[in-house]
Amino acid sequence: MRMFRSAPTRSRHVLTGLMALVSVMSLAACGSGTTATTSSDGKTNVNLAEAVHNLGYIDLYVAQHQGFFAQQGINLQLSAAGGDNQAFAAILGGSAQFALGDATMAELSREKHEDGVVLGELVSRAQFFAVSKNISTPFSSPAQFKGHTFVTSPPPNTNYNVLSSSAKQAGLDPAKDIKITTVAPGTEVGPVLAGQADVAVAQEPMVDTAVVQGGAHVLYSWSDAIGEFTNTGLQSRSSFVKANPTVAQKMVNALHMGALYTYAHPDAAKTIARQEFPTLPANVVDAAIQRLIDNHIPSSTLSVQQDGWNKLMQLGKQLGNCACNVAFSEIVDNSFAQKAAADMHVG
Repeated sequence: MRMFRSAPTRSRHVLTGLMALVSVMSLAACGSGTTATTSSDGKTNVNLAEAVHNLGYIDLYVAQHQGFFAQQGINLQLSAAGGDNQAFAAILGGSAQFALGDATMAELSREKHEDGVVLGELVSRAQFFAVSKNISTPFSSPAQFKGHTFVTSPPPNTNYNVLSSSAKQAGLDPAKDIKITTVAPGTEVGPVLAGQADVAVAQEPMVDTAVVQGGAHVLYSWSDAIGEFTNTGLQSRSSFVKANPTVAQKMVNALHMGALYTYAHPDAAKTIARQEFPTLPANVVDAAIQRLIDNHIPSSTLSVQQDGWNKLMQLGKQLGNCACNVAFSEIVDNSFAQKAAADMHVG
């Protein structure tokens, strides 16, 4: 799942595991990972742990391929950690200075008396879409979900939650007015393509695999319905950022330039995505990147929007993942993103 996953899946079991992991790692992490080292070419060595290697992080891969990190004097070492909690544990343990993943991790670290901080967002909207093989007319409202069979991951995964929440907001009873069947994450479109269900709630590249190769149709976009949502955050430890503010600024600068370039040059972004995901069909990658851009899912600016952060915290509280009560100003530091927006430009 690490190669094809587009958005970190929030699970109570995963996050409960992280809370225990934070307690263990914090003992080893005190004072670790706060020193930036310099390579032989004079660049600053930075280790970045991404939760998983996925299409949703296209701004990062564009920044890499276009040389924006090198331009900022950073020698970037990127590794896929295998999940949100593993990525955040890397910065707690000192093996990475920055992490990309569900920004709830930083919130949880604060609740466990650690010093996680969010410096920006890389994915700024929910990435779920309703996909169907036998229905072609888009849903204009969740009220039209009534009477259909949907496929999602089991609760409390996010696609189950957005489906049930939107149904309730439309006055439907998810247990009576629609039928929800659950499958393993990443396999939601299978029953729909096989004619066993009406609609799948899925994410890229599964969405456009179904559309391009299976003749399916996209009926509804939760990115449009929910709007701003801090899906993926650039996270670090405040102790590292305070000790190395120039490094933090350079990291945010490079990612901001990647975001600008993605939207200014979508065809180049598609080429880069095909290189990063060579096992996916090129036409699926191209369609997926275009859909992500059209739905404003990759961030166009690194600044964390308070409305999007509030929705992330509401979701975390609803799922029972966190108390989600740390003040925005205490956990989000937008100063680096604001400076990048003022200073960084791409052709």
